[in-house]
Amino acid sequence: MGLADYFSKEGRQARSLQKMIQRASDKHAQSPDRFRALELLRDDGSADAIIGLLRRFSFVYDKTIEDEQEKEWVYHELVAMGAKVLSPLRKYMRESETLGWALKVLEQVAKGDDFLKALEQLCEQNDNSYVRDPSKKTQLVHFMGEHRDPQIAKLLLPYLEDIDEGVRFKAVEALLHQAQADVVAEPLCKLLLNKAEESRRIKIRIVEGMADAGLSVSDKTSVERVIDELGIDATVDGKGRIARRS
Repeated sequence: MGLADYFSKEGRQARSLQKMIQRASDKHAQSPDRFRALELLRDDGSADAIIGLLRRFSFVYDKTIEDEQEKEWVYHELVAMGAKVLSPLRKYMRESETLGWALKVLEQVAKGDDFLKALEQLCEQNDNSYVRDPSKKTQLVHFMGEHRDPQIAKLLLPYLEDIDEGVRFKAVEALLHQAQADVVAEPLCKLLLNKAEESRRIKIRIVEGMADAGLSVSDKTSVERVIDELGIDATVDGKGRIARRS
């Protein structure tokens, strides 16, 4: 920014906006001061201001009640803005280390194809390869599991092969909750029979979840062998469904 730009009206507005964003993102500021900055960002309504509002979700204030109140307020204000928040929201979710609140906003402001495209982008940006902290993927997988849709179920499938055991377990839970038998039964059965999968809790959850959902398996003999190895009191009935004995 040149000297003339710095002192121009646009320059002053840009500096004022940056100060508001900094104050709204300052976890050490007093809550009333930070809240005033959030209100000013809401009134500004520009893409940069929306990013500033979203950044409030990225930290925890040491006073729990005020922290929750501020985040709830930001959430409702962003939802009230509607589709205009989508572009900055996508940018924020790409860069942020946490997704929980942002996904709640996405759920309200994106519908139909826009919602699915946003999830597809998030899955591409947070694929099943190694990351030091998988918590962002865990939040995404859990969120998708809450939406029963065959297209979303398909987006979950790659996470059954995630490097992190916790993500794989969360993917199993999400797919079971999806209740999309045509999409999830075969991949879950494949993971159950996969000798490379060393997680006992994952295999137990698959057996119990498939039994509760009445899902069928294609390889009765192999599945019964794994059930016996796990020590679960279950069997595969005449219709190929895992069933508890007790």
